[in-house]
Amino acid sequence: MQYALLIYNQVGDTDTLTPGELEELSREYWALRDDPAVTGGAGLQTPETATTVRLRDGHPLVTDGPFADTKEYFAGFYLAEADDLDAAAEIAARIPALRLGGVVEIRPLLPGD
Repeated sequence: MQYALLIYNQVGDTDTLTPGELEELSREYWALRDDPAVTGGAGLQTPETATTVRLRDGHPLVTDGPFADTKEYFAGFYLAEADDLDAAAEIAARIPALRLGGVVEIRPLLPGD
């Protein structure tokens, strides 16, 4: 079964890290892609780079900024192939965001056509 491992970071979670620590953190994220169970994924730019589209009176309204201002933000995801939720959780537990106060949400993908 395929699972999305949705990574939510805390705002400012890396502000106090040194350049060396940031580099090591990046290496850890890339190393997860070496796991054969991880079939894809991507990091996202920070929320202030977002553009939001809403429908108002039947017309799209495009605004700068994220959907909501929160303490946590959607920072990226991995796609993983796992036999069950426990196996997906083992992969999720290795995501560095957890050590920095972040959260990983595990969601099964809908079956494809």
